[in-house]
Amino acid sequence: MKNTITSRKAIASLATLLLVTPLGAYAGSCNFVQENMFAGPFNVCASPVDAGRCEEFGDEGSNADANYTDASCVTDKVIGTCVMEEYTLIYYSGEADSLEVGCSFQGGNWK
Repeated sequence: MKNTITSRKAIASLATLLLVTPLGAYAGSCNFVQENMFAGPFNVCASPVDAGRCEEFGDEGSNADANYTDASCVTDKVIGTCVMEEYTLIYYSGEADSLEVGCSFQGGNWK
């Protein structure tokens, strides 16, 4: 009986932690070079993402140099951002009008 009570307390504590911790609270960011047959290369940072998603960014198309960090994306010298459902892409190079079109092709909203 004592183990059952201890287990219930542990489950209740975990549930409380999950409820008060925002989704993505432990995710960092990914800096990479985005390129495909139509556009690029662009210096980009994606956030919030985990290390696994960062690796996927590096493997997509002709993308390269994906580096994960626990820190947030740098906000200096930003051309614009593409807000996706699960993350935001921050662009540091490229032409804003063209990036906006590319953002819409990716299903994002340009800011």
